[in-house]
Amino acid sequence: MKGKSEQRAGLLYGVGAYGMWGLVPLFWPLLRPSGAIEILAHRMVWSLGVVAVALLVVRRWAWIAELARDPRKLGLIAVAAATITVNWGLYIWAVNNGQVVEASLGYFINPLVTIAMGVLLLGERLRPVQWVAVATGLAAVLVLAIGYGRPPWISLTLAFSFATYGLVKKKVNMGGLESLAAETAVLFVPALGFLLWLTATGESTFTYGGAGHGFLLAATGIVTAVPLICFGAAAIRVPLSTLGLLQYLAPVFQFGLGVLYFHESMPPERWAGFALVWLALSLLTWDALRTARRNRALAAELLATAAAAPASATPTAATPTAATPAAPLPDPAQQKIT
Repeated sequence: MKGKSEQRAGLLYGVGAYGMWGLVPLFWPLLRPSGAIEILAHRMVWSLGVVAVALLVVRRWAWIAELARDPRKLGLIAVAAATITVNWGLYIWAVNNGQVVEASLGYFINPLVTIAMGVLLLGERLRPVQWVAVATGLAAVLVLAIGYGRPPWISLTLAFSFATYGLVKKKVNMGGLESLAAETAVLFVPALGFLLWLTATGESTFTYGGAGHGFLLAATGIVTAVPLICFGAAAIRVPLSTLGLLQYLAPVFQFGLGVLYFHESMPPERWAGFALVWLALSLLTWDALRTARRNRALAAELLATAAAAPASATPTAATPTAATPAAPLPDPAQQKIT
């Protein structure tokens, strides 16, 4: 019962995290007349404060000394901070400039971009269905470029920046709170310096926009940290394959808001492009679920073989048995694309 209740709680945390990320386009317009760069700077500054409080509550500080002694990780953290700065800043600008639908497209195609980067940068091999999905995604981008009259640069920049961020985070291998704290610490000084400069020149909306506006700018730290905390709570309770499916909630909500709430234009060619993207993601999801089932069946077969082996049999170097596999099967969601 405890396992089922934990999984149920994890599912709720996951839905909450991706639901909040999906509804965040409703928040950024509330911060007008602040510009995207000022909002981004406040997000960096206040996020560090919120995450520091969270770390203080859970008493996780040992990682700071370890990180300080590892120049390679520090360099990767700096790269992660730079890529997430581009991602956050462009997303805020896109939402506040009537481009919510195109921004949502960036997170729809992000899995396809991640796969492409795995092939190009890590030499990973794709299964046939994955090749079809990537080709379908490329066709979708071409159709959307025709529909927009230009390449969907907002979507592509968001997708590539977030895919790069994910790749670097994988190399860093730190917890969500810890990595966010490190990244915002890198960004804190330039962000704070920019905000002080705005104040000195009389351009800051934080000090001249009223108490309510100042509170909303400070709330960017909460808007950033709370979904991440929920995601962390979900990640330890449900399989990563489940989180992989839940990730589509965010762009679905964003797309729905763009069309139904912000009333952004969706001509036929744009619908066609999005339909191709959704087809590609459906193929990826089907292939991932099929592979996960196959791996679970293989694991069950190995366990059954091990249980059926005679108890008196003594494995030797010359006669290996299925009861002594060289290594446990990896979690399907953590495998490389093969």
